[in-house]
This record gives sequence, C-alpha cells and structure tokens, in this order.
Amino acid sequence: MTSVGAAPKIVWRFATVIDVVHETPEAHTLTLDVPGWPGHRAGQHVDVRLTAEDGYQTERSYSIASPPEDSRLALTVERLDDGEVSPYLSDELRSGDKLELRGPIGGYFVWDIATGGPLLLVAGGSGIVPLMAMLRHRDIALGTDDIGARHRLPVRLLYSSRRWEDVIYRDELARLAEKDTTLEVNHTLTREQPDGWTGFKRRIDRAMLEAVAWPATEQPRVYVCGPTPLVEAVAANLVELGHQPALVKTERLARRVGRSSIQNYSIQRKGADDEETRYSKTESRHAASRWQCGRGNSE
Repeated sequence: MTSVGAAPKIVWRFATVIDVVHETPEAHTLTLDVPGWPGHRAGQHVDVRLTAEDGYQTERSYSIASPPEDSRLALTVERLDDGEVSPYLSDELRSGDKLELRGPIGGYFVWDIATGGPLLLVAGGSGIVPLMAMLRHRDIALGTDDIGARHRLPVRLLYSSRRWEDVIYRDELARLAEKDTTLEVNHTLTREQPDGWTGFKRRIDRAMLEAVAWPATEQPRVYVCGPTPLVEAVAANLVELGHQPALVKTERLARRVGRSSIQNYSIQRKGADDEETRYSKTESRHAASRWQCGRGNSE
C-alpha cells in the first residue's frame, strides 16, 4: 500500500482477516485484506464497527501498525477484560472472518521520511502501535543500500512497559536495532524486571528523557503516544528541556470510569502547545459473543 496525495474519501469497507498474531499475553495483531483500501500514512488509524444481532452497533478507533508500503493492513489490539470490543477482536476473530472498518483517519499524528529527523519516539504500552508503523516505514523506505540516508535520519525510541512480557513487538524491535546502528531502542520496565535487567526501572521522567532524547538543539521531530499521564508528563518535560512545542506531537489514549460501570474510552490528539479532541467512545460490558460481523458474513 502506498500513501496518496489527495485525502481519500472515508467510507466503510469490509476487511477479511488473514492472520491473527499473538504479540503479548494481552495484545494481538490482526492482519487484514481490505479491498479498495486507498493507502495510508504512518501514524493514522481506522474506526472498527461491530454490529450485534439486535442491530446494536459500536465503534472503536485502532492505530494502524503496518507501514504504507504493505499490501495488507495490520491492527494491534490490546485486550481489555471489561471491554466491549477488544475481547471479541482478540479472542473470537480468526482467519477468513470479516471486519467492518473505515479509514484512514487523521492527518496530524503522522510521519514519513520526507518529514525528516532526527526522530524521537516515546511510547507507553499499546501507544507503540502507530510509532511501529513509522519505524517500519522508515526501514522499508530507506532500504539497506544507502547507509548515509539512515545516518541523516536517525531514530531513538523510548518505550515504557509494565513487564518484559508486556513489550509489544519485542523481538521485531530487537531485530531492527541489531541491523541498524542508527536506530536506538530503549526500554523501561515500571513494575517487574527479569533477572539481570540493566535497563531503566521506573516511569519516564525528565532525567530519563535527558539521557535518551536528542538535545533540543538538534530540533528532533517528536512523537509521543500512550496513557494520558505519561504523554502529558513527557511533553511537559521535553518543552522544559528546550524542545519546540510545535515539533512535539502527541496522541493520548485516555480511559476513565463513568456512571453505571460504563467504561468511557477517548482518543485525543494534541501538540505540546495545543489540544484537539477527535473522538470519544464508550465501552460497556457486553459479551464478545454478541457480535455477528464474523464467520465470513459481510452482509
């Protein structure tokens, strides 16, 4: 898939599940074939719509994990035990099933090699997903022949997870860093660390950013994605360290508890000096088995 110049019309399409990959105990990647897909940019997302037998519908937004160069779309879904949609996507879907989605959506939190660098990526939990699309795009677009191009566009990733087994794309990140000296991958584990762990062992703070981030004088392009407290703290610390607010782009994955045990989920996108709420979704306690847009049914 290649990105397009003009913004494509956003319409609902039926995607076919090609594969389901187990990433971590709670995260799975759905590989999808989407007929008529117009292409996307790294950092964009899609809306997924599920329909129950009684006609009830609900939608959720999921970041695209695959690079624009891929012929198929990949969505990585983190399972929430009290979720309405994620248990169905993680536990019920299998190869050959249909999934209704629309996109690509979003033009703010996007990056491609033409945007330039250096590039600083900061992720918390499943906030790694859109950043992984950026890393995959960079790897493919720059190829392996022109080492100079990679040195002109270096990347540093700081990724916060609870435990080592919770690190999404752990092996792929290691492979990318091993073959590319211009890509630095730094992990911090906030709850448990394996024996012999020598990396960071705390939440991301100013001292950690000073140790990992490019100096503000390098004017890096910065993308931060994760839970609201992490994103707000990282953005504030980076600005205090001298980074230009206009170059710090963030995507916040916020969760709050509403009335009657309804779980409200929202996706907000903001710059370090600006905020724009794009979507607000509601997650209620419905069984995953109620959904019918699967088993090859595209009607």
